[in-house]
Amino acid sequence: MSPPRQAIVVGAGISGLACALRLAETGIGVRVLEAAEQPGGMISTVERDGFLFESGPQSFQMTPDLQELIRAANFESELIEADPKTPRYVLLDGKLHPAPMSPPTLLSTSLLGMGSKVRVLSEAFRHSKPPAHDESFADFVRRKFGTEILEHLAGPFVSGVFAGDPEQLSLRSTFPTMAVWEEEYGSIIRGAMKSRGDGPRTRPTLAGFKRGMASFIGALARKLGTGVTNGIRIDSLESAGNVGWSIHCTGTRTPEVLPAGAIVIATPAYEAARLVNKFAKGLSATLSGIPYAPVAVVAQGYRREHVGHALNGFGFLVPRKEGLRTLGNVWNSSLFPGRAPAGMVAITSFIGGAMDPHVVDMDEEPIADQVRKEIGKVLQITGPPVARQVWRHPKALPQYNLGHAERVQAIQDELENCRGIFVTGNYLEGPSIGSCISQGFRAAKSVLEHLSR
Repeated sequence: MSPPRQAIVVGAGISGLACALRLAETGIGVRVLEAAEQPGGMISTVERDGFLFESGPQSFQMTPDLQELIRAANFESELIEADPKTPRYVLLDGKLHPAPMSPPTLLSTSLLGMGSKVRVLSEAFRHSKPPAHDESFADFVRRKFGTEILEHLAGPFVSGVFAGDPEQLSLRSTFPTMAVWEEEYGSIIRGAMKSRGDGPRTRPTLAGFKRGMASFIGALARKLGTGVTNGIRIDSLESAGNVGWSIHCTGTRTPEVLPAGAIVIATPAYEAARLVNKFAKGLSATLSGIPYAPVAVVAQGYRREHVGHALNGFGFLVPRKEGLRTLGNVWNSSLFPGRAPAGMVAITSFIGGAMDPHVVDMDEEPIADQVRKEIGKVLQITGPPVARQVWRHPKALPQYNLGHAERVQAIQDELENCRGIFVTGNYLEGPSIGSCISQGFRAAKSVLEHLSR
C-alpha cells in the first residue's frame, strides 16, 4: 500500500498556513490542525472602543514570498503602507533622538560622539577578518565599531527585534549577511555597497493591513476552508511504516486518528519537541534546547491632547543603560490609518525580554502601570489611557543564541531519520513575517518532493 497523498500541518500560525496554502495550490490534500480556538499563533488583533490593537507584530517589511501569499489570498486591497521617511527614535539621557538612517544623518546625530562617527565611516577603508568561532552580536559590534555604537544603537535594535541579549545572540544566525560581507570583503560597508549595486537606494517600506494582522490570517484560513480545524490537541504521532504516519488527536468531541503521507510540524520548537519525543529523542532534545524570551505587550489609547509629544514617527527604542524595563514603543496611529478614533492616539509598548524575564510573572495591571509610568515621562502624557489591552507571552520569541546555526543543522540532520516528518517556524531562519512565510514555502516544497517519491 502506498502512502496517502495527504499532508497534515500541525499549527495554524503564519508559517503553517503559508505551507498549507502552497500545498493546496498543487492539488495535495492538506489539513491544518490548531490547538487554539483561533488560527494565527502570536498574531492577534483586538478592536476595542474604536482602537485597533495588535498582540504581536505591529507591521512588516514586504518580501517576494509575502507578496505572493497576499496575492494568493486575494488580499491586495487590504494592504497599507507607512511613509518610508517615517523617523525612528532612540531614548538617550531621557530624551528622544532621531536614529541615523543614512550617512548624512550619522554625521549629525546626537546619539554618538565624533570618535564613533569616524570609526563607522572609516570602516569602508579598513579590512578585518571574522573569528573562526561563532561570535556574539555584541562582540562583533564592539570589535568593528566600538562600545558606544553597541549601547546606543545596535543593542537597542536587536533587543527590539529579538527581545534578546546582544551578548548571547549569534551574529551568524541573527544577521548572516553581515557575517558574509566581512568574510568576503573584510568590510560591512563595502559588502553592503557591493550587494546594493547601482540601483536606487530606498529604505524598506513598512506595511500592514487595514483591519489588522489577524485579518490576513483570517483570509488565509478562509482560502483553506474546511481544511483548518481549530481547538484540536495532538496527542501523539505514530509511524505507519511505508504507508506514512497517523496522528492521534482529541477535538471537541471524541479522539480521532488521521492518516497522512507527510506531517509538517509548524509549532514552536518546544511543542515540536513534545510531538517527536516518542520516536526521535535526539531531535526532541535539540528542539528543546532552543530558548525563548518572554515579552509583555501593552497597547494603550490616549486622548490626543493628553500626549505632549507630536508622535511624528515610528516610535522609539530604549538602551538598557536608561534603566527602563520598556524595550520599545510603537506609535501605531502615526503609522497607519484606522488605528485610533478621531482625536485619539494608539501606542503599543514592549516590556521584558531575555534580560528581564520576570516581567511576565507580574499581573496585567502592574505591567501596564510600569509602562505607563515610563513612557509617560518620555511622551509627556498628562492623562490616563481611555483603552488598554495587555498580553503576556511567556515564550514570545525564539533566541538565536550562540550555537544556533549548529542546532538548526542538527535538526535537519536528525529529520533525515524521520521520513515524512518536516518542521517549519520562526525558530529556524528568522522570526519576521516574511521569513516565516519563506520557511513555510520551503517546507511545502520538501513535502511535495517526499510525496512524489
